[in-house]
Amino acid sequence: MTMMKALIAATSALALAGCATTGSANTASSADKDDAPRFAAKTEAEGPFPSTYSPYPGEATALVGATVFDGAGKRIDNGTVLFRDGKVVAVGASDLSTEGFRVIDAAGKFVTPGIIDIHSHLGDYPSPSVPAHSDGNEATAPTTPDVWAEHSVWPQDPGFSRALANGGITALQILPGSANLMGGRSVTLKNVPSRTVQGMKFPGAPYGFKMACGENPKRVYGGRGRKPSTRMGNFAVNRQTWYDAINYANEENPKRDLGKETLKGVLEGEILVHNHCYRADEMALVMDMAKEVGYRVSAFHHAVESYKIGDLLREDDVCSAIWADWYGFKMEAYDGILENAALLQQAGACVVIHSDSENDIQRLNQEAAKAQAAGARMGIEISDAATIGWITLNAAKAMGIDEMTGSLEEGKMADIVLWNGDPLSVYSRPDKVWIDGALMYDAQDPKRRPVSDFELGQQGEGDVK
Repeated sequence: MTMMKALIAATSALALAGCATTGSANTASSADKDDAPRFAAKTEAEGPFPSTYSPYPGEATALVGATVFDGAGKRIDNGTVLFRDGKVVAVGASDLSTEGFRVIDAAGKFVTPGIIDIHSHLGDYPSPSVPAHSDGNEATAPTTPDVWAEHSVWPQDPGFSRALANGGITALQILPGSANLMGGRSVTLKNVPSRTVQGMKFPGAPYGFKMACGENPKRVYGGRGRKPSTRMGNFAVNRQTWYDAINYANEENPKRDLGKETLKGVLEGEILVHNHCYRADEMALVMDMAKEVGYRVSAFHHAVESYKIGDLLREDDVCSAIWADWYGFKMEAYDGILENAALLQQAGACVVIHSDSENDIQRLNQEAAKAQAAGARMGIEISDAATIGWITLNAAKAMGIDEMTGSLEEGKMADIVLWNGDPLSVYSRPDKVWIDGALMYDAQDPKRRPVSDFELGQQGEGDVK
């Protein structure tokens, strides 16, 4: 077979030489095409599953007279927010000109950036919660960096529209579950109705990479008599997997490996690490491991003991994505305290309030308020404007989309919530929600309340008229 290939190559070379003497360029071009592979998949750089998201139509709008929290720590009383063509045009006082804008009287109401949930499983664990819908954990090996959460997302999950209407959620990160040390890629979505997950995919958002430490992976695989079955086993498997990925990344033309391709993206800083981790000592070890093999952690998720190492997290610029008050449901959650967020804020570390729940995603504003109140009770005063940042700009920062959204600043996406009252009050809820300047929810207009196809029901034969 090798001799035959050599003969073919030699024959081709002679043919090309003959063509050159006759000045025929077309034949040479044809030979070049023949040398190309017959079949080739898209490369990672070409983006095999690109976003097809396109903003819904909107109109130039001015919100006038509201209390404005810009997400970046600023409060404006009797403020004005202008947006047009999907972008924020200006944010300021009542003297901003509204000429050319549809004016909405927002007196007595509040405006914030769209709420962002950094940790969601909507679509991968959709409603109704039945075994057939359980698509978030590829629990077949301790490391599965080859899987992508978006390939499980069901766009018809009714949880998306509930998160929009009740929680003002405009963007969210869908993560694989935490059965595995390396669970796979996450995907960031715009919270809009779409027939496909690609139609929801946030354009320009980097991929995330879900990792997990502690009880979950050692329980899942140790229970099967496999490695890892201990915390030291967790680290050993992780480290060896990273060493193998480094070797792959250093090869010139390696055989394509989807898992190592993702890990290479992490090492290159193009894919952001989101690490499920509860205990402070393990978070410190993970940061050391990251330095050992050459990546960085963008955020620790759940992180109930972050308050113990706030200084270390600040120095390494690692965010803590946490609950307001979940604790004690397993041993590694035993030392969770209500003041976690407040102590982190006091230490100058990055705080994000997340949901990990199809219910809590509908009230992240209230969860943030609970964490703020816990701090106040121990004498740590955190402003309302800073607290709003926990569910807007800080989340966007940890997800790598803060240049595009997360705060009300000129040129950023017009992802905006108009609340009927103080968003940190249990009595308040979204009045209107815009995504890229398009009005996607209006509490006063039933036609602006997205309903999943799945919720429309079925029509039996006996119902046909």
